[in-house]
Amino acid sequence: MFDRVAGVYDLLNTVMTAGLHHHWRVRAADLARVGPGDRVLDVATGTGDLAIELAARVAPEGAVLASDFSEAMLARARTKAVGLRGGVQPTFEWADALELPYPDDCFDAATVGFGARNFADLGRGLAEMVRVVRPGGRVVVLEMTTPTRVPLSWFFGVWFDRVVPVIGRSAALAARLCGAAGQDTVAEAYTYLPNSVKRFASPAQLAAELQRAGCVEIGYVLMAGGIIAAHGATVPR
Repeated sequence: MFDRVAGVYDLLNTVMTAGLHHHWRVRAADLARVGPGDRVLDVATGTGDLAIELAARVAPEGAVLASDFSEAMLARARTKAVGLRGGVQPTFEWADALELPYPDDCFDAATVGFGARNFADLGRGLAEMVRVVRPGGRVVVLEMTTPTRVPLSWFFGVWFDRVVPVIGRSAALAARLCGAAGQDTVAEAYTYLPNSVKRFASPAQLAAELQRAGCVEIGYVLMAGGIIAAHGATVPR
């Protein structure tokens, strides 16, 4: 599914968030607390936006390694990063978030932006992120969440249950008219999105999962009225 929606992923993200997803990634990068010379891992990187934001922060001698299990998403990310100015060049490679192929304690921070809700095992995915970060380093999770306060909860329900699937079907129709493959998958993906957010942990529950994974100094910032949560935590020394 992720391979087949890679071509419209960035466009639909911008449409659905009015371009605010870039701002949210900036806030997540702030929570990573990385600077020049640091090494960062971005898990489930998708088309690479968070990795690119982090790359600007660790330049000139740092490194950003970004992994994903979708080759089509990685291809988009590599294209986007070509000629990147003001930062290091991220390295994009295939990896399974539940079995990261990296040694213990080898990164200064590990991040995941809008990918944690797709982990087949959230606890295991977070534990892997913690494992590869050095003591004192940071683990950051940027994710959508379901607001509980009215009227935003009402708006969220209408937007995600009705509008987002329509956007997906419209994108699928456009793909069909253009003769592109995978149009049914586009509609499926943007029906899956609201359901995946509803199933995902609340901000407090995610903080508890980070604690179970071994983190300390856990905090989170709510954005967009409570629709977006950015969690930052520290790997104990």
